[in-house]
Amino acid sequence: MVLRDISLIGFKNISDDRLALSDGINCFVGDNGAGKTNLLDAVHCLSMAKSMLTMTDSQSVRHGDEFFVLDGCFVADDGRQEQVCCSYSRRSGKTLKRNGKEYERLSDHVGAFPIVVVSPADSALISDSADERRRYLNSFISQIDKAYLTALIRYNAALAERNKLLKTQPEQAMIEIYDRLLCQSGEHIHTRRREIIDQMKPLVENYYALLCEERETIGIEYRSELSERPLSELLEASLQRDLANRFTTCGIHRDDMVLSIGGYPLRKYGSQGQQKSFLIALKLAQYTILSDRKCERPILLLDDLFDKLDMHRVAQLLSIVAGEKFGQIFITDCNKVRLQSTLDRAAAAYRLYNVGNGEIRQ
Repeated sequence: MVLRDISLIGFKNISDDRLALSDGINCFVGDNGAGKTNLLDAVHCLSMAKSMLTMTDSQSVRHGDEFFVLDGCFVADDGRQEQVCCSYSRRSGKTLKRNGKEYERLSDHVGAFPIVVVSPADSALISDSADERRRYLNSFISQIDKAYLTALIRYNAALAERNKLLKTQPEQAMIEIYDRLLCQSGEHIHTRRREIIDQMKPLVENYYALLCEERETIGIEYRSELSERPLSELLEASLQRDLANRFTTCGIHRDDMVLSIGGYPLRKYGSQGQQKSFLIALKLAQYTILSDRKCERPILLLDDLFDKLDMHRVAQLLSIVAGEKFGQIFITDCNKVRLQSTLDRAAAAYRLYNVGNGEIRQ
């Protein structure tokens, strides 16, 4: 998958710009705050219908403006062209169009234009709560499995209603209705998460070894109550506790993805370089699975490439992604000379853009 060109109007700090992009590596250099990450976020919005950052659509509108418009031409690996337009107005909300036709549901767009992001924000997968890791898994699996996304939407809706019901004095029959809805969706979600993590394990290990050339034993494990008992049994056993707490205390909304190094928690025992390398290996494994399942090479976004990585590991990463298995890549960095010299050593062809004051120039 390639984004051949992109037009941005009123997005973040970018007033009005249009870029023709390389099918290979696109590098964006400039000072911090110049707008490099904003360009990557625009690409993500076109691919996933939402920001890659924890920002609302209204926060993505340029200060003083009332709307933003993003428009891009995607070209699939088989040569098929698709036009995507994502717009947001403070008055009328968000609109997403594919080849001129508006989506009825934004969720229908997820997975049509696969994308993988590596950014400093990934550290939340290690340092923050299990919510972040579940959010990552949900976003990843939803790109390759529409049934998973549908099940997730239904599960979350049933969970919200069950929690609301638990705050009252509910009848047993009403609780059982929502229990059945949770079980119908939850079992499918659990199965798919387990399958994906099992598939990721050897890929993450292989990419980590390539990046670090070290022999640490790393691990990725899916932790879920449903691995021990069916959700129906868990819900029945926890009912009194749920009524006392007034929320649902068991289910796939409590699952976690456990990351380790040398048999110990990555968060406590991994150095910054090891943690960053682990996260990159995780994202490259995601890229490989997406590429295989979609029969389409995803777009790869590498934001702030040198963050917490030494020159050797950056060079290793670039030598990996410059291969034929990878397609279009977007890279940001604040040091032009450093990025150019590293790319030159990796013998990677690239197109360079300078970013400053919300303007992007080749």
